[in-house]
Amino acid sequence: MRLSADELQRFGEALGRDLAGAAVIGLSGELGTGKTTLVQAICEGLGARVLATSPTYALVHHYETSDGRPVYHVDCYRLKTPDEARDLAFDDMAREGAVVLIEWPERAGPWAPQLDRHFRLAYDADLEFRMVEEE
Repeated sequence: MRLSADELQRFGEALGRDLAGAAVIGLSGELGTGKTTLVQAICEGLGARVLATSPTYALVHHYETSDGRPVYHVDCYRLKTPDEARDLAFDDMAREGAVVLIEWPERAGPWAPQLDRHFRLAYDADLEFRMVEEE
């Protein structure tokens, strides 16, 4: 689907509102295609108490929703090898029943949890739009 910035925001918020329980969502695509923007919108739809920010250097940010549900935003971009993902505690996140939003899940290799949904974001010919495809 071809989405403007506003449409991407609304899509993410609706996706967040529709998540009834634990979920693992992967977001892939080139730098700057809107993965973190989509995470922010999903978190807003979930009712996160603070604005999600990019965990590029910290790798993992933890948020709580207004109803106390844990949300983890994981950015695997800086992983040098998939084995570095072993220390990201994906198993602990799953045991908490969290919503886990993973940017660049392919970089975590076999350590990445099974994705419930996976979205690939790409630039459109018109840079005011992004292409979002569910894989």
